[in-house]
Amino acid sequence: MSEKSEKSEARLSVFKTYKLYVGGKFPRSESGRVYEVSDSKGNWLANAPQSSRKDARDAVVAARKAFGGWSGATAYNRGQVLYRVAEMLEGRKEQFVREVAEAEGLSKAKAAAVVDAAIDRWVWYAGWTDKIAQIVGGANPVAGPYFNLSSPEPTGVVAVLAPQDSSFLGLVSVLAPVIATGNTAVVVASAKAPLPALSLGEVLATSDVPGGVVNVLSGATAELGAPLAAHQDVNAIDLAGADAELAKELEIAAADNLKRVLRPQPVDYTATPGTERLTAFLETKTVWHPTGALGASGSSY
Repeated sequence: MSEKSEKSEARLSVFKTYKLYVGGKFPRSESGRVYEVSDSKGNWLANAPQSSRKDARDAVVAARKAFGGWSGATAYNRGQVLYRVAEMLEGRKEQFVREVAEAEGLSKAKAAAVVDAAIDRWVWYAGWTDKIAQIVGGANPVAGPYFNLSSPEPTGVVAVLAPQDSSFLGLVSVLAPVIATGNTAVVVASAKAPLPALSLGEVLATSDVPGGVVNVLSGATAELGAPLAAHQDVNAIDLAGADAELAKELEIAAADNLKRVLRPQPVDYTATPGTERLTAFLETKTVWHPTGALGASGSSY
């Protein structure tokens, strides 16, 4: 073959196959279903896995298995891991800018600003991991010969319905605080724009986040939200990506095992967040400890 013909030969593109992220691995949906994902102009982008109830249950099993190790890690260590996620995202910024621009119909400059904000959001929450206990815990003043100490503990497995319109910054804003405080998560990505979330799974897999701490599903929000809300081994659910009607149905289902429920509310994801989402999925453990008997003078001995 001549040099000229080699240069003129067309190259076949390698299309990306998007997969779920469950238990640190990348399975296809057990149902074998996929659905078409289009950009803001209706142009085809990719086929995304359409997760089933079985996928949701598998994700809960993985999240529960990972909970002991993740919640038992030091808060400082969790902060290091979250910061590592930001580092890895920084190195893949170009990919996420493209995916966010296509998903949300943004210009390249605006999409870059969104991705920068999402990276900064990981750093922000990484800094809070070893500080939130000082905000919501501490010694309580009591009358008697004992100490009374309160400290926050993670709730457990949290189902997160990611925002529908903010496919990346909104996703990070609801996911990062869940795992920063020691919970594990089952995330249902934006149904219409799941590709940034599925790509985030690839970043998490190489960011020192233990397998199962975050599990990412794509598909119909209502179809996946129902089994997660009713699941007896899910301790809490964030309904950020549910509309009012679906949120009501899921809240009723969640009451069966007294899940913590964070109802959907208007949120400006570009604004600096407070500590509300950090504390939303924390429980408070209070310990009483005797200090010794008090004498007539009020001193202990």
